[in-house]
Amino acid sequence: MAADHGDIAEAVDAFGGNVVMTDPRAASGTDRVAEVAQKLNDVDILVNMQGDEPELSGDAIDLAIELLESHPDAAVSTLATPIRNREVLEDPACVKVVFDSAGRALYFSRSVIPHLRTSRQDAWTANPPHFYLHIGLYAYRREFLLQFKTLPSSRLEQLEELEQLRVLESGHDILVGIVHEAAVGIDTLSDYQAFVRRTLGDGG
Repeated sequence: MAADHGDIAEAVDAFGGNVVMTDPRAASGTDRVAEVAQKLNDVDILVNMQGDEPELSGDAIDLAIELLESHPDAAVSTLATPIRNREVLEDPACVKVVFDSAGRALYFSRSVIPHLRTSRQDAWTANPPHFYLHIGLYAYRREFLLQFKTLPSSRLEQLEELEQLRVLESGHDILVGIVHEAAVGIDTLSDYQAFVRRTLGDGG
């Protein structure tokens, strides 16, 4: 596990995990993973499963890896799931993604993308869906991560505060795999409390 704080390292040590300490000044999670990649000479693909997504399925993780294995020219893969309600779509904490017919990301945004210029009766029921929520799991090629560390923070990355836009602005492909049962991310105290209830029960 990559960590930038001693408290995190102690928690991981407590359950027998392995910790690689990284620079607390790292600009993003991807920069942190790139630090770890420098120490893993015998690894081709690295997966960044973030701590706020503990309920991601093994199948979802496998999908991200398989995308890179089947597309040797791609540098990064990630996941998305359909958005079926307005609250998620309009929440800036929920990152949206649009992609082309080959599954290559075109853009990620905290805003609503694509924008519906006129109302549509199938806004939430269309198949394929109109809107997709980005899931914050990435698989990277190690050689790309080493290059990523040298890329300056990009204009769009700074505006949206999304490091995946640095990848797109530098001309690299991000493949997007679709999953239909998204895990619930833990971004707030109430999210964490709900997670504890789900996993340990009300008495946990």
